[in-house]
Amino acid sequence: MKAMMLSEYKKLDVIEMPRPEVGPKDILIAVQACGICGSDIHGYDGSTGRRIPPLVMGHEASGIVEEIGSQVTQYAVGDRLTFDSTVSCGDCFYCRRGEINLCDNRKVLGVSCGEYRQHGAFAQFVLVPENICYRLPESFPFEHAAMIEAVSIAVHATNRTPLSLGDSAVVVGSGMIGLLVVQALKVAGCSTIIAVDLDEEKLKLAKELGATHSLKGDAVDVPAEVQKLTNGRGASVALEVVGASATIQTAIDSVRKGGHVTLVGNLSPNVEIPLQKVVSRELTLYGSCASRGEYPECIDLMNSGAIQVEPLISLKAPLADGPELFEKLYSGKSGLMKVILQPNQ
Repeated sequence: MKAMMLSEYKKLDVIEMPRPEVGPKDILIAVQACGICGSDIHGYDGSTGRRIPPLVMGHEASGIVEEIGSQVTQYAVGDRLTFDSTVSCGDCFYCRRGEINLCDNRKVLGVSCGEYRQHGAFAQFVLVPENICYRLPESFPFEHAAMIEAVSIAVHATNRTPLSLGDSAVVVGSGMIGLLVVQALKVAGCSTIIAVDLDEEKLKLAKELGATHSLKGDAVDVPAEVQKLTNGRGASVALEVVGASATIQTAIDSVRKGGHVTLVGNLSPNVEIPLQKVVSRELTLYGSCASRGEYPECIDLMNSGAIQVEPLISLKAPLADGPELFEKLYSGKSGLMKVILQPNQ
């Protein structure tokens, strides 16, 4: 099969490699669409330490069942599937509680971090266990299904955040996940949704997808503007989807006393937090990691049009174009939002 291998940092090659061998509980999927995630771009140069070459990256994908293991019971050859990026064991303390994102034996597709190497879906075929798979409606485009993983992160983060109908929310960061969080908050019943970013085009898109207000972070005093939009109190909640000290500070400063801040961004391993503000204003901080089985909910939300992903897809391209597209995305000047690779087209 053809696969795009991270041979060394900043070097991707489309090569021939053997198809994975199918185990008893495994499903071999012919990949029809696989999105390039921001975490793949950060892993491309080794900065995250979680994509050690040689590795086939890619974890936002969908496809058609090519072969099933002898113990697979829920799916058959020809079925249209997507799958979680988290490979959970299904048997540890956390998995038995339904907290699969906290699995003690958790692996992630397309990740190699020294502890394990799990080849991903930038390839014609990918091998996944049955327990992380989800069936797709017949009319559901594979390219949209490759976005379900990203949607699930936004939906999980929104579910983690205490919300009531009519609440006000600030979303700090209007990249891919931020724009999906905006839509999830709208579905959850927030009446005021304030998107914050430095990019005017992203802010414009945030307004089109459900934000009631947008603030350019380097042009205004964001917390002060949020107060004006929330009767002088501050927002009920803030979701931070960047993962840096400055943006976390903005999120904390933008909520009212007794408010809630959910941290979704994971860019920096360590950040500074204004402890006295958190303590004296009695704020609650939540961490949100990946997703926790929200895939069926996400499929329904996308299928109904409540959450839209097509406006976020900038380009669909064959696997052979992958190395060049990675270089463009890594440069930060491509102007592209989500790029979907199609390994079998």
